[in-house]
Amino acid sequence: MSPSQLPARSAVWTQVVRPAHLALTFLTTFPLPHLNDLQDGEFARASGFYPLAGWAIGGLSALLLWAPLPVAPGVHAALVLAAGLAATGLLHFDGLVDTADAVFAMASPERRLEILRDVHIGAFGLATGGLILLTWWSLLGAARPADLLLAAVLARTVVLVPMNVFPAARTVSIGARSREGRWGTALLVAAPVLLLPGLQLMTSGAFLAALISALLAALLVARFCAGRLGGGINGDVYGSCIIAAELAVLLALQWGR
Repeated sequence: MSPSQLPARSAVWTQVVRPAHLALTFLTTFPLPHLNDLQDGEFARASGFYPLAGWAIGGLSALLLWAPLPVAPGVHAALVLAAGLAATGLLHFDGLVDTADAVFAMASPERRLEILRDVHIGAFGLATGGLILLTWWSLLGAARPADLLLAAVLARTVVLVPMNVFPAARTVSIGARSREGRWGTALLVAAPVLLLPGLQLMTSGAFLAALISALLAALLVARFCAGRLGGGINGDVYGSCIIAAELAVLLALQWGR
């Protein structure tokens, strides 16, 4: 290797390989080696590769939904849901439950932020989590494999909008370090999802409806939570936005049929 090639290869490693690897190890439970000695800005660069995690998680769910398992449809949908949750290590769902406990509490914004840090689950979190799982399971019963892949990728793309539009609730946190991700990278990683459902989906307007639904769901959740938490949002809210966006995509695609 010539000396002139070394800087280029080093740039690819720091700007593409490490951030993509970090995004996968942070957002999924797939058996990948964890990175050590993380530098400033690496979580922000990794957020541009969040759609890559969507490909991995959505791909697993789509494959399981497509597989002709010898079980009842309801059980099949439950297995798909369980696999998707396991692939994330319940990261987003845990954030949703914690967020619900905090934002629905009749308390001051400062107190809600304290509740957000509490690891215990309250009634608001339990009720919200149960309703979300029931809705998710119902939507999976009528979904197609491509729907799951589309929902997972779009949700982890549009989440960059509230992440960068709303300030961080706490300046010292992984959520705060993940802001200011590269939009171009996320769009590039997510772009192949356009080819998944084929021309029929795009020409019917279903893809546009799914994209708008995902974006609106993420922004509405973030806006509500920011208002309840004193103006900022955190990683738990990001997870809530991702789940809301995924459900919105599945719902939009079913309405469009």
